[in-house]
Amino acid sequence: MAPPPPPAGPALFLPLLLLLLLLATSAAPSAAAPEAEEFTEELLLRPLPDRKALAHFHFRSTAPPASSVGRHHHLFPKAISQLVKKYHISELELSFTQGRWNYEQWGGFDPMSTSNAKPPGVELWAVFDLPLSEIDATWKDLTHTLSGLFCASINFLESSTAVSAPRWGFKLNEGNLRYGALPREAVCTENLTPWLKLLPCRDKAGIASLLYRPSIYKGYYHSQKLKLRSSQSLGIVLDQTLTVVLQPNTISGKQLYSNHGQLQPSWSMKHLFNRKLSGKCLVSKSSRIFIEVDKGIVDKVNKSGSDLSWNNEFFVLSNGPDRLIKNLNNLEVQSASIYEYDVSNYSEEKPFDVGITWKLPLIWSCTPSPFHASRYLMGSGNERGSIALSLMSTNLHKKTFGSPNDCSIKAVIFQIVPWYVKVYYHSLEILIDGNRKTVSEVVEKIHVTPSEDKVSPGTLEMLLKFPCSMQSATLTLDFDKGFLHIDEYPPDANQGFDIPSALVSFPEFNSARNYPEIDSLLGSPLLENFQEDSVVKAYTEVLLVPLTTPDFSMPYNVITFTCTVLALYFGSLLNALRRRIGEEERELKKTTTRRGLIPLVLAKLRGQKVDPIESGSSSESTGSKKLLFKVVFVAVAAVLFHYFSNSS
Repeated sequence: MAPPPPPAGPALFLPLLLLLLLLATSAAPSAAAPEAEEFTEELLLRPLPDRKALAHFHFRSTAPPASSVGRHHHLFPKAISQLVKKYHISELELSFTQGRWNYEQWGGFDPMSTSNAKPPGVELWAVFDLPLSEIDATWKDLTHTLSGLFCASINFLESSTAVSAPRWGFKLNEGNLRYGALPREAVCTENLTPWLKLLPCRDKAGIASLLYRPSIYKGYYHSQKLKLRSSQSLGIVLDQTLTVVLQPNTISGKQLYSNHGQLQPSWSMKHLFNRKLSGKCLVSKSSRIFIEVDKGIVDKVNKSGSDLSWNNEFFVLSNGPDRLIKNLNNLEVQSASIYEYDVSNYSEEKPFDVGITWKLPLIWSCTPSPFHASRYLMGSGNERGSIALSLMSTNLHKKTFGSPNDCSIKAVIFQIVPWYVKVYYHSLEILIDGNRKTVSEVVEKIHVTPSEDKVSPGTLEMLLKFPCSMQSATLTLDFDKGFLHIDEYPPDANQGFDIPSALVSFPEFNSARNYPEIDSLLGSPLLENFQEDSVVKAYTEVLLVPLTTPDFSMPYNVITFTCTVLALYFGSLLNALRRRIGEEERELKKTTTRRGLIPLVLAKLRGQKVDPIESGSSSESTGSKKLLFKVVFVAVAAVLFHYFSNSS
């Protein structure tokens, strides 16, 4: 009898289960691909009219929502992810700047000056997704965390005397924004190193390898910025930018053509950063380098009838670009041209180096902002003074509105004043073309937060409306100088106290750019930022206010005098208590006997009579008088010290 056949169910179930597992594992990477972390690196180079060169590094790291990846990260910096989750940050921007952006020479109406020109020192602002009652405590913890993360004195912004909550003058918000600035904070490599550690390749590979420290920090302007945006739907987007203005190394480069008595330098990446680029960062999704030619150069080339290629009548690029991008703005048809290079086509065996060489002398200027803003102090003495804000027209409105007589230009002014500068906001005076105007004629909207001594600074937000025909305007505010406690003075108090830069924005002017030739699928994060709507704005100078400072030498004098008195008192007291009088008298007699022979011989030679016993007794009496005087002096010093110590 044959045995029964085995059941077919389990034998068919195992292959089917293996097939399902294989399908699931093969489908998992495709499902997770859209949620993967990404990193891009880009560099923008631009010649400037004043014989300098602009270099703008841009790095973007993106992380999907936390629900899809959990707490683990492959490319995105974990420290930033923890920062966002712990403090519930919606937006944050932190900048370290050395030098001041030259709005007249380097431009004031482009995305570079609007978004990347920052005030000197440290500027920090953050928008929290928290109840209003918890924001101040969270801001304090955030400043301490950033201070340790970037090796800076950001923790000084924890104090309420250095932070403000603007309503609409800086950025429109619902009361969940905090802003702080430290104008005197120095910027050095200690701040750049932790900033570079947030990059996947750091400065070992890719575009970041061009950041040669001596070349970066010898420039005229240096600003490193960190900006992040987070949401539950898009995740976290981190933008790290470094903007520097350098003087090309014309000694090792080519000597060039005369430009109003000055040399117009040709330069390359080798001359700017002292090294070439050896390929991209291996984990970067894209790695590009752009050379931007400003609108002034484009107009010169177009007027000459030459083709705007990489090799034209006025200049030539060392390498042919991969693509030419035309830039359109709101004022002109074409405002600039950008030459794009793909770094992935180069390696260590074939390093990349691009530069520009001028064939003919060329003079051009960058597009300025509608008004050139500057700020200065008036008055003298240590009691009171005035803050003046001057606006000079650049006649940019004629290109936008033509030349109508009934048009107007709006400007928003945002100013933070420390509490020790007591501003009288009712003393606001406005002069337009030298004529005094009432506040109601010019100010459309104003919000003032008065300062409170040792608690909070003062904040001024104003919306002004000027006629288009205006050429100059001056706003003045009177203030009194306060007094600080001796513990509140910095080590260099005689240098003065800084008032942070004021922000002047023009809401009717937009610096966004349009790149119609860019494919949205192959877009650049750097150029995407340039296409975002951004209001034209400019920062003013930092004001240095001298305050009344005490004589810091007086505490030193008191300390030294007190220590001297104490040393004399205790020294004399110990000397009197531990002195052996009997032995000293015997030694004194022996000394007197030995030393009395010579005076005795001299007295005999002179015919005088000297009794050695009387001489010894007189010496003993003199020694006892000195001892008594010392004891009395010590007692008087002790009484005086006790009296003055009790009275103080």
